[in-house]
Amino acid sequence: MSEYLSVLIFIFAGIGIVLLTFWLSYLIRPSHPYPEKDINYECAELPIGTSWIRFNNHFYIFALIFVIFDVEAVFLFPWAVAFGQLGLYALVEVVVFILILFFGLFYAWKKGVLKWV
Repeated sequence: MSEYLSVLIFIFAGIGIVLLTFWLSYLIRPSHPYPEKDINYECAELPIGTSWIRFNNHFYIFALIFVIFDVEAVFLFPWAVAFGQLGLYALVEVVVFILILFFGLFYAWKKGVLKWV
C-alpha cells in the first residue's frame, strides 16, 4: 500500500506545483487590456473582416501528405547509411514500406487531394 501512497503523493505534488505556478503568474503578470491588444496580429496589417472564417480542409490534407513523405525521407536516410550491414531482409522491408507509401500517394491522387484548387 505504501507504493500507491507515494505515487498518490507525487500526483498531488505535481498538480499542486502546476496550480501554484499558474496562480503566481496570474499575480505577477501585468494586465492592462485595451482594444488594440485584442486585435489579431497579421504581419503588422490590420485584419479585414472576422477571424471566424472557414478554411478549406483540402490544405490540411495536402500538408498531411507532405508530412508523410517527409517522415518517409527521415526513415530512409538511416536505412541508406546502414544498407551494407542490413542485408536482403531490410531491403524487402524498405520496398514494402515504399510500396505502402506509394499506394497512399496513388489513393490521394485518385481522390483529387493533390489538385491545388
